[in-house]
Amino acid sequence: MIDTSKVYNSVIIGSGPAGYTAGIYLGRAGFKPLLLTGSLLPGGELTETTLVENYPGFPEGIQGPDLMENMKAQAEKFDVQLESEDAEGIEDGENGCKIVKTHLGNIMAKTVVVATGSTHRKLDIPGEKEYAGLGVSYCATCDGFFFRNKKIAVIGGGDSALTDALFLTRFSDCVYLIHRRDTFRSRGVLPQRVQECPKIKIEYNSLPVEVLGDGEKVTGIKLKDKESGNERELQVDAIFVDIGSVPQTGFLGNYLELDPAGYILTKDSSSLTSKPAVFAAGDCADPVYRQAVTAAGSGCKAAIDAQRYLLN
Repeated sequence: MIDTSKVYNSVIIGSGPAGYTAGIYLGRAGFKPLLLTGSLLPGGELTETTLVENYPGFPEGIQGPDLMENMKAQAEKFDVQLESEDAEGIEDGENGCKIVKTHLGNIMAKTVVVATGSTHRKLDIPGEKEYAGLGVSYCATCDGFFFRNKKIAVIGGGDSALTDALFLTRFSDCVYLIHRRDTFRSRGVLPQRVQECPKIKIEYNSLPVEVLGDGEKVTGIKLKDKESGNERELQVDAIFVDIGSVPQTGFLGNYLELDPAGYILTKDSSSLTSKPAVFAAGDCADPVYRQAVTAAGSGCKAAIDAQRYLLN
């Protein structure tokens, strides 16, 4: 149970790799943190993935839910108090304390670690949800290897999508890049590299309409021509959706400084935010890498920064 009458040494908001790692470090140091796992998806997006092969220490890979259960068990081993609650805001309290607002009441803390992560922006078309993990992916560096010598589609037109399309040519000789416009906005070298790559076929003015499958795996994607309205199908084995991500920072309001996309701004290479005693870790403060291992590393940094603050 959450004790709204006490002042916790630290409240960690979020239970992905960043949140659990922060909890492990703070708990092992004897600070007995309270970790709000969230009510909808405790463990974060990894609980919805299948095989994770790029997290160090698991040469045969590990299922995403199993990895998060291991982290959870390790956090509990070090006296981290886990509660399935959502944070609704943070405020400054008296005597330097922070107030984490929840529907159960206000929680007082000497430090707060925000590790709420981000979510991949979805296409919201038929078949996308049904074939997630069965050919629909949101991470080329995570899943590209599984589709060696297969036909691949990448959906998006930003730098990240172009980079992923080039990356995926390491595994496939046929990569479709599906872009809703007739030109790329980027003025760098990426568009030229993509256009000159013989393994990439660009589908301009194309809107994804439906993910196609046979009930077990992706078999193709239906596209609509933006100008003519005509629909066509591409036979592909994998679809990588790369249209951006959404940091889960809306509950913060204007409390912390955010970048234009909503990611928490941190100072230099630390986890320090614009507010003293508030630290950020994981994908909610990382618009670039967004990997489980980098999130875990930033959770360690946030915990160490919080420890130093508590010991001063």
